[in-house]
Amino acid sequence: MPDDQYTGQDPTQQYAQPDTEGEQIDYPGPTGAMGDKPDHGEDSYRGSHRLTDRTAVITGGDSGIGRAVALAFAREGADVLISYLPSEEKDAQETARLIQDAGRRAVTVPGDLTDEEQCRRLVERAVREFGRIDILVNNAAYQMVQMGGIEDITTEQFDRVLKTNLYAMFWLCKQAIPHMRPGASIINTSSIQASDPSPELLDYATTKAGIVNFTKGLARMLADKGIRVNAVAPGPIWTPLIPATMPEPKVGSHGQETPLHRAGQPAEVAPAYVFFASQESSYVTAEVLGVTGGQPVT
Repeated sequence: MPDDQYTGQDPTQQYAQPDTEGEQIDYPGPTGAMGDKPDHGEDSYRGSHRLTDRTAVITGGDSGIGRAVALAFAREGADVLISYLPSEEKDAQETARLIQDAGRRAVTVPGDLTDEEQCRRLVERAVREFGRIDILVNNAAYQMVQMGGIEDITTEQFDRVLKTNLYAMFWLCKQAIPHMRPGASIINTSSIQASDPSPELLDYATTKAGIVNFTKGLARMLADKGIRVNAVAPGPIWTPLIPATMPEPKVGSHGQETPLHRAGQPAEVAPAYVFFASQESSYVTAEVLGVTGGQPVT
């Protein structure tokens, strides 16, 4: 594990490949159930106050990439509201503790974002708590690996994937934009799956490609308002979603196919969100930034 995100080192050796022993955990995947726990930046992310006194809403903020982004934003000076499923309350409270330990406000909002009304309530809560929304991170996602064919993807599963990954993003943007000022930023989580889809993740990959298109279109729509819209496209990252949704052989080899020959850690993805949220990216909109261990996203 690195001392911090600035120390120079060999990226192939910066983290070891997760020691999974083929582990499997129940969905949605509590972090505490993982044998080799991800690095969210608890000891390695050192902030530089690039987001001082800004406000952020992060969906799927309880664990994995969402937790790492919440921690990074807080250490950069932002107050953070996280959204998550009610079954992820324990992880959410740990994320809230990390935000508070950074000296920032943490607001926790459980709920299912496949419900449009819950998305509306989430934005209303953020505005009530913060008065505005400076940063919206649409990160919540649902995936379930199907090792068979398209015939094994049920309509119920397909509906849940699209509602979580696409509908919620649309509903939240629609509700949040009226409360965003010039200089605000929307950051959507896409994936390497958008450009290099795995057959066993057909429905999930479809939504991640849709997120890229939505990001580019919304960025042009909001440019005159001074609101930037970008996407981060992670590759194979070690999060609870992996042992909770993938079969044992896939878990054990997760990330080894990349040019860096290992899975990435959430703490390695978070700086991309900080960049898009900060003034440093003032001339960047409609962009997709891959954090993939060397796998191309275009």
